[in-house]
Amino acid sequence: MARPRIKDVARHAGVSEKTVSNVINDYAHVSDRTRQVVRASIEQLGYRVNLAGRHLRKGRTGIIALVVPELDIPYFAELARHVIREAEARSLTVLIHQSGADRAHELAALAGFGSTFVDGIILSPLALTADDLRDRAGFPPTVLLGELLEEGADHVAIDNEGAAREATRHLIGLGRRSILAVGGHDAPGLGTAEARTRGFRAALAKARIAYDPAALVPVDAFRMPEGARAVARALREGPRFDALLCLNDQLALGALRALHEHGVKVPEDVAVIGFDDVEGGRFSVPTLSTVAPDKGAVAKVAVQLLQHRIEEATAPDGAPDGADARVQAPQDRIVAHRLVLRESTEGHAGR
Repeated sequence: MARPRIKDVARHAGVSEKTVSNVINDYAHVSDRTRQVVRASIEQLGYRVNLAGRHLRKGRTGIIALVVPELDIPYFAELARHVIREAEARSLTVLIHQSGADRAHELAALAGFGSTFVDGIILSPLALTADDLRDRAGFPPTVLLGELLEEGADHVAIDNEGAAREATRHLIGLGRRSILAVGGHDAPGLGTAEARTRGFRAALAKARIAYDPAALVPVDAFRMPEGARAVARALREGPRFDALLCLNDQLALGALRALHEHGVKVPEDVAVIGFDDVEGGRFSVPTLSTVAPDKGAVAKVAVQLLQHRIEEATAPDGAPDGADARVQAPQDRIVAHRLVLRESTEGHAGR
């Protein structure tokens, strides 16, 4: 049986094809009775909107790419779920690409993978530099996630410096004075880690706690095994400590394991706090205190910004559909975060 078309729905409902189109596009000036009749015909005939045709008529494919460093990092997997949900609500399909934090892969993504099948990119860069991003002529519209590399692109993030300052201040408020930052790094250009380290140091300075460079515990990757190895090494060789600020939850979960294996009680001996509020931290023993970014808001704002830029790029007059002809300046959007306190800092908090 041939796939039903708009004219078949119009004939079945006894209305014009234009009226069917108005109902499909949810235009306001259609009576409730007509809308009900048309929707009943759509359901009965099994009509489905040809999204590909709709996008192509506007010079688009309806496909956007989400590019993240590693898909098996829970934060990025959870973020991807939110991005897909937001995109589907706008009739967009999401292509997910793993860059491996490799500069060549990130550059390829930035260039649209050398083809025209992607309308735009949501990119979480780790290896790119400001110079890489400065000249994007001919590249698809792009929204960056994480720390801002330059001011010439739309950007969505939480206030990482402020969040780390808040988390460190909480540890200090518990009476902890010897705090290590697991994953901390002072080197410029390291994006999120650098911003969180600045927040850590600012909180120490505010509390008049002397900063010791040995308080920064380097890691090769932001993963559980690295967190466990780094904390085990600190227990053997490093300065004594009574709290850990871990720059993501994976490092924090690894740290909890190392502390347990060495007979260190959490939070009695060492308080631990992480970043990202991933699901695993709600089921660890003890449960993990963490900085919780609003992942849903990150996804929503990123997809909204990207859709706007795609409309700017493909509308005949260079302006978004039905919008002012002026192209807006790049947007720097900061979304909310909150401190979630659980057992790793608060004993039996939440029970």
